[in-house]
Amino acid sequence: MPNDPTSQANFLEIASEHIDFVWHLDFEAKAVAGAATHTLLVKQDGVRHVVFDTAALDISKVEIDGHTADYRLADSHPVMGSALHVALPRVPPIGLRFKVTVHYRTTEDCKALQWLAKEQTQGQKHPYLFSQCQPIYARSLAPMQDTPSIKTTYTAAITSVLPALMSAIRVSPPQDGPAHGGKVIGKDTVVYRYNQPIPIPSYLIAIAAGNIVYKPFPAMPDKNWTSGVWTEPELIDAAYWEFKEDTGRFLATEETIVPPYRFGVYDMLVLPPSFPFGGMENACLTFLTPTLLAGDRSLVDVVVHELTHSWFGNGVTNANATHFWLNEGFTTYMERVLQEKLHSPAARGFQYVIGSKSLRDALKSYESAPKYQRLVIPFEKGEDPDDAYSDVPYEKGANFLLHLERTLGGLDVFLPYIYDYVSTFTGKSITTDVWKQHLYAYFQVHGGEEKVAALDGIQWDAWLHGEGIELPVKMEYDTTLAQQAYDLAEKWDKSRSVSDPIQTFKESDIACFNSNQKVVFLQTLQSYTPLPAAHVDVLADVYHFSSATNAEIRLRFYEVALQGPTSAAARKYTPDALRWVVGDDGSGVVKGRMKFCRPVFLAASKVDKKLARETFRAHQMAFHPIAAKMIEKDLQL
Repeated sequence: MPNDPTSQANFLEIASEHIDFVWHLDFEAKAVAGAATHTLLVKQDGVRHVVFDTAALDISKVEIDGHTADYRLADSHPVMGSALHVALPRVPPIGLRFKVTVHYRTTEDCKALQWLAKEQTQGQKHPYLFSQCQPIYARSLAPMQDTPSIKTTYTAAITSVLPALMSAIRVSPPQDGPAHGGKVIGKDTVVYRYNQPIPIPSYLIAIAAGNIVYKPFPAMPDKNWTSGVWTEPELIDAAYWEFKEDTGRFLATEETIVPPYRFGVYDMLVLPPSFPFGGMENACLTFLTPTLLAGDRSLVDVVVHELTHSWFGNGVTNANATHFWLNEGFTTYMERVLQEKLHSPAARGFQYVIGSKSLRDALKSYESAPKYQRLVIPFEKGEDPDDAYSDVPYEKGANFLLHLERTLGGLDVFLPYIYDYVSTFTGKSITTDVWKQHLYAYFQVHGGEEKVAALDGIQWDAWLHGEGIELPVKMEYDTTLAQQAYDLAEKWDKSRSVSDPIQTFKESDIACFNSNQKVVFLQTLQSYTPLPAAHVDVLADVYHFSSATNAEIRLRFYEVALQGPTSAAARKYTPDALRWVVGDDGSGVVKGRMKFCRPVFLAASKVDKKLARETFRAHQMAFHPIAAKMIEKDLQL
């Protein structure tokens, strides 16, 4: 196992196996106070210290097996935080297990937590707390060996005046009982107890607390897991309706391809709008953005991606940020296999068509930092993995696996390999080299010299370490569902000389389009030169794209409208785009999901940098710290 370029912990010498958290949630002070007790296993001779990752923690005391211990908090690194060195009273033998308890409190600089005022919630009655620990922010929630190279089980006892959730199995009070254990929400304290018996990496430790309620989905026959949705009372009916039809079906279909789901519970939490991602695959409790509540179930397929992480990421985990593509590339690839199983081969190809645009945009964005165009990224020690966060590991990784599938003989050949891969490495953290060795070994047995020769023909270096905006192989996709969108976009491109496009284009043009076809239509328009302002107005008014409740469509419309920074359309729609993304459009919703807010702010800044910066500054506190950090970089603040 290699060391982790983003961690200062000595997990190769002595590793955490289990953590017991005892926390008190202080909503007034916006702090988590309590203790983390690590059960550690000695792995090498001569160990004199345990080293934990921390960031912005106020540490008051450290104990070893109940006795006060000496410790030292090193100077803070701007990315990795402060290493906590705990001196051992004697050099322990290999194989010894003992406990280290760190008493501490989070501070206002904790990047893992976002504390929301009641006004920032849907109900506006109680404050709210949620975490985001990926990639390396768990160390600001608790002292830990914050690396995906190791996995721990954990328990938690959380004292809170608001219902509290964790990425674990609820022990008490029962989730199907009265909210907040029957006590007064926001006033009385309740101790919430959780147990996570399956070892998980630190970035999957998650907490949320607020005025949240639960509604279970209908039970699936002969399944050893349950599923349901959590959210604020004001959204519970909408969230339940959006996800009840598909979640269990998605999970059951995945189990026909890979080994059974291991975590026992697959619940979802629909968060307030400042959540910076579409979803986060926290064990037992997927976090979801409210931008998925389109009201027509058109965006529920995001759940396929998150639940697929239960095997790829949560089960088989990348050893460190260098190999992040193993998590996201495999998950995106398998998500699209599920699209074929759930819908059709054309639906699978359509997802690759949609992804090809975001991949090209991501690769182009890193032309000045080409190492981030690679699948295997050679991070320097202490380099910020967020700087490399993009669609590259998702889309380039999925395309690489699709290329391998086609090279080796198709799905009937490749899916049995996927099953073996999951069976072999579930519970482990691996590198790309370990995966490649397993791939060769499997096909040596299940195909012999023919399959090994096929693997030898793969451009391994170009795929894994290559840079540039082109893939090593030109990929062809099933464009059956995309062709109508392509044809309509071409018609629009050829109509530029039409002075009154409202006479040419009608709402009926897109009447038979599903939401993904509308997205591809708008993405295709972006591949042409910017449209005249009158044409953009037709997109806005006749096609109703400027008022679409589906955020994927709304984003693509603004990307088309703002495409020419000096155009009349860009000047006209930049204020609208900024109002939409910060919730000043009447919705009251900040689109904190980075997929939406970052492209809008970046495009708007090219049209009116002053307005983009002023808008962000006025709403900065409504964004999650991770999103705010990235937007500041985009706006060069």
